[in-house]
Amino acid sequence: MVFQPIDPTQSPRRRRFRAIPVRVLLPNLITLLALCAGLTAIRLAIESKLELALAAIVFAAVLDGIDGRVARMLKGTSRFGAELDSLADFVNFGVAPGLILYFWGLHELKSAGWIAALVFAICAALRLARFNVMIDDPDKPAWAGNFFTGIPAPAGALTVLLPIYLYFLGVSNGLVTVWVTLFYTLGIGLLMVSRLPVFSGKRVGKRVPPEMVLPVFVVVVLAFALLISYPWEVLSVSAVVYLASLPFGWLSYRDHVRKDALAAATPTASAPVGDARLSSDAATLDAGTEPGAERDRPPRLN
Repeated sequence: MVFQPIDPTQSPRRRRFRAIPVRVLLPNLITLLALCAGLTAIRLAIESKLELALAAIVFAAVLDGIDGRVARMLKGTSRFGAELDSLADFVNFGVAPGLILYFWGLHELKSAGWIAALVFAICAALRLARFNVMIDDPDKPAWAGNFFTGIPAPAGALTVLLPIYLYFLGVSNGLVTVWVTLFYTLGIGLLMVSRLPVFSGKRVGKRVPPEMVLPVFVVVVLAFALLISYPWEVLSVSAVVYLASLPFGWLSYRDHVRKDALAAATPTASAPVGDARLSSDAATLDAGTEPGAERDRPPRLN
């Protein structure tokens, strides 16, 4: 080997990195802000400030719904942003809700309560990992983009906290309620990792007709006003309505599957008459004669 002498007067070459557009950074900043909200919710739950902890989870869910849409609108999607979003969702909607439920009442069941919180967090991680694997499936039909497989992590987090919403509405958190919460937490976790088709809503709201702009503004303002004024009532009703809507998503998905099966079976079930005529003519040509030659040929004398 021949070693080149190092010239002390020559400055080392610096690797130049390409400048990153702001449109790519903005969605990641929103994701990091949501992650800060989720981590803060854990601290508030440890300090027994459950109202603020739940507010932080709701805030993180709102930011999670915004960052993806902002990235698509600004064309700032990236692989790094997708991975960061999954990690933030695991903390915000897997770890944080499980710990909030544990510090609220599941700790009274000791190890059983901790197992329920642990299972919920693990189900959130498995659900996010499966989502990352299935997102690039080339065999998925176009209409399948309207459905999630299993309850998404943000919806699962907001739904699993229903016992705490009811607690702030006056429902006692006695031992019976805590046991019901344990099985309810396990049930929501299993729904997250299930194969149940759930409406995604990702393709809703991309285009708004001009005549509906003002009504949409009024509805959004009214929804936020109700959430701020009556948070526990709105969250409780929303969680119950969401759970009640799950069978409709499954029925809609099954209807799409049935239509695809019928569309795939229709061409093979009954071939058109013209196709049958062409098939018979093709068979005649393969036999070495022209179509219609048998009927045009004069009778053969014995």
